[in-house]
Amino acid sequence: MLGMLDSSVEWLVARGRTRQWGTEPLSGRAGTVAAVTRAMAAGTTYIAEVDGVPAATLTLTDAPGSYLSHLPPPGEPERYIHWLASDRRFRGRGVGAALLAHAAEVTRRAGVGLLRVDCYAGDDRGLVAYYEANGFTPTHTYTHGPDAWPGQVLARRTD
Repeated sequence: MLGMLDSSVEWLVARGRTRQWGTEPLSGRAGTVAAVTRAMAAGTTYIAEVDGVPAATLTLTDAPGSYLSHLPPPGEPERYIHWLASDRRFRGRGVGAALLAHAAEVTRRAGVGLLRVDCYAGDDRGLVAYYEANGFTPTHTYTHGPDAWPGQVLARRTD
């Protein structure tokens, strides 16, 4: 998972988009490694492969991260997507979309009607648009940390 996140950082930096995750590999940040480890321990991690090579990943849990504790609770059970990332060598192959569809199906089969995710909402809001194209609707905006990192929570019904 950390390798895929690092691949995403490299891709973002090459495009001058450094506000989302900075310029250094996420695998070198103890706080990020701890957050990824916590999410994986709390939920189920899925990996999509292309020709037997890991191409994308996400972790599905029962709740958002603690950095969103200020948001109102959804009022119903939910599943929450953490750390969706893909190896940028597989960009445009639909592996991220396939994982999102899989997360929605797993959520539906569990009898849970709400699937949520949050993401970076800065620059051109391209990541928000990606989730919208995959069936999610923006619900709450937020800022995080001392740099007021702009975030967006999105939701998708599975029932």
